Amino acid sequence: MEAIDQIVLNFNKDNLSWINAVLAIVMFSVALEIRLSDFKEVFRTPKMIFTGLIAQFLLLPLLTVLLIQILPLYPSFALGMVLVAVCPGGNVSNFYTLLAKGNAALSVCLTSISTILAGFVIPLAFHFWSGLSPITASLLDEVVVDYWELFSLAFWLLGLPLISGMTLAHFLPNVSQKLSKPLKRISILIFLVLIIGAFLANWTTFIEMFHTIFWLVLVHNGLALFLGYGFAKGMGLEERERRTITLETGVQNAGLALVLVFNFFPDLGGMMLLIAWWGIWHMLVGLLLGTYFGRQALQKTNIEP
Repeated sequence: MEAIDQIVLNFNKDNLSWINAVLAIVMFSVALEIRLSDFKEVFRTPKMIFTGLIAQFLLLPLLTVLLIQILPLYPSFALGMVLVAVCPGGNVSNFYTLLAKGNAALSVCLTSISTILAGFVIPLAFHFWSGLSPITASLLDEVVVDYWELFSLAFWLLGLPLISGMTLAHFLPNVSQKLSKPLKRISILIFLVLIIGAFLANWTTFIEMFHTIFWLVLVHNGLALFLGYGFAKGMGLEERERRTITLETGVQNAGLALVLVFNFFPDLGGMMLLIAWWGIWHMLVGLLLGTYFGRQALQKTNIEP
């Protein structure tokens, strides 16, 4: 246990500064595509929004804490699972929703709302849910997190870029439309290169732990996807919305989680390894699941909860 919790990663502050900057640009480019009109249609049926947000912000962290209690986990792995669970949905979930023939407007709304809320929710949720498990609570006592600094970082990485991007999109829609796609593609590509570089620099350590984190992420992510679909079905939503909430719940913003690990938990290599694999895994599973859904016929339901 001590050996894993004390893994030392080959990573420096210059890498961290670049990753922080690029992630902020990714958030800005996403915000350039957000229009108030995207929200109007979805908010006519608010049950869809509440179902998605409850699945993400309440049920997924609760499921994670229960899973931590059941499985024999290393403390840093458990803490990494909690951090992933409290992060907002990943931006790529919007693309997967289109593949799945889901509700694209709902996907954009859920991603946007969860990302906007993340700056305030992540510090509080991470502290709350981590404190519920003895494994993660004891580790937090050892590392000591500056939650005001966490709030500040979340604002600079998420809040400010989103506000700036949405403002530009509102007042200069033509400019934002021209900027959004190339800026998003370039920034995501650079971000992936930086993450992959950090990942390869610690390749030996990752290989040594792969047999453990592979199954752990498989179970965690699989249950998150089942949770999203099952809860949406239980709430009486139609198939398009079920698919959307499934992907929004199971495709988390692991890139943001990695940035937070690098900033606040540099001595907990186990967290980084687990979240890095989470990011790779959910990208693959999301693509496969979106493709599978897209080939299945849509069926309307009239179930009321």
